[in-house]
Amino acid sequence: MSMARTSGSNTAGRKDIMIGTAADPVKTGLVTSLNRPEANLTGISMIGSALESKRFELLHEVAPQAAIIGALINPNYPAAKTQIQEVQEAAARLGVQLALREAGTEAEVDTAFAAFVEQKIEALLIGNDPFFGSQREKLAALAVRLKLPAISFRREFAEVGGLLSYGPLFADGYREAGIYAGKILKGTRPADLPVMQPTKFELVVNLKAAKAMGLTVSESFLLRADEIIE
Repeated sequence: MSMARTSGSNTAGRKDIMIGTAADPVKTGLVTSLNRPEANLTGISMIGSALESKRFELLHEVAPQAAIIGALINPNYPAAKTQIQEVQEAAARLGVQLALREAGTEAEVDTAFAAFVEQKIEALLIGNDPFFGSQREKLAALAVRLKLPAISFRREFAEVGGLLSYGPLFADGYREAGIYAGKILKGTRPADLPVMQPTKFELVVNLKAAKAMGLTVSESFLLRADEIIE
């Protein structure tokens, strides 16, 4: 989660807070309600961590033969418990075995992938997390080298060689956050500004990665993609 503070121009002594987070701000206790934050805090909730179930389903659709699907979660992420619950429920619903590993450092990522190899996973979900976002090139390269169909939360993962990404348009969220910051600087109370959520999500497919892994992505799946990297 990222957070910026900005003082309202017409209120002395009050600190107004703008947030930008992919975790659920209600579940993490930042606000009591999305529509009425009821505090000196508001901002953008990209709800990225609430999409793990959908990502799991998309991954299973691309790799339906996968009997064991791995999930990489950062235990330091505020919504880690929710992410774990989502992937566990999705795996049970789809009737596949889940291999769950946690990693919050580069060394732990290496350890997790070594464990995935031992467990013979056949596909991989990379949980929503800023650290994993910063490690996208490494994660994409590892997945392709091990011939693991993988999905992540940001389009940059697919752009650097990963197979799939599905999530909100972060650029739009940052732009809206700037608009909110401007309103607060002009004196609007954060409590009067509902926490905004994205209305559009994009699916990106990298066919170069699919080819490198010898994977065929169905035409029906490609028709649903917002962008195809060839």
